[in-house]
Amino acid sequence: RVSLFIDPDAEQIKASQKAGAEDVELHTGCYANAENSEELDREYQRLVSAAELAHQEKLQVNAGHGLNYINTQRICGLPHLRELNIGHSIVSRAIFVGISQAVQEMREIIIRNS
Repeated sequence: RVSLFIDPDAEQIKASQKAGAEDVELHTGCYANAENSEELDREYQRLVSAAELAHQEKLQVNAGHGLNYINTQRICGLPHLRELNIGHSIVSRAIFVGISQAVQEMREIIIRNS
């Protein structure tokens, strides 16, 4: 499968479809780095709109970058979401609790909020 890592932007979504991609991974970095609730809400809405458009364009919707044990909860509510790419926060948590527990904790967050 061809997957492209893109910003939650309509032009990038349409270009991904035109280029023959089957999946897009929506970049969640701006959401993850939001400094206040207004910015967080605006970035989340960009992701929602992008996920809807990607689905309309027949693209599988994935998301990732900067996700952690707190901000992943809301991201799980994105429409048409198939996959999350979360690495750094899980590995960081694993230093303290072990990889099995770190993965299990994230799985529980995803299951509970999907």
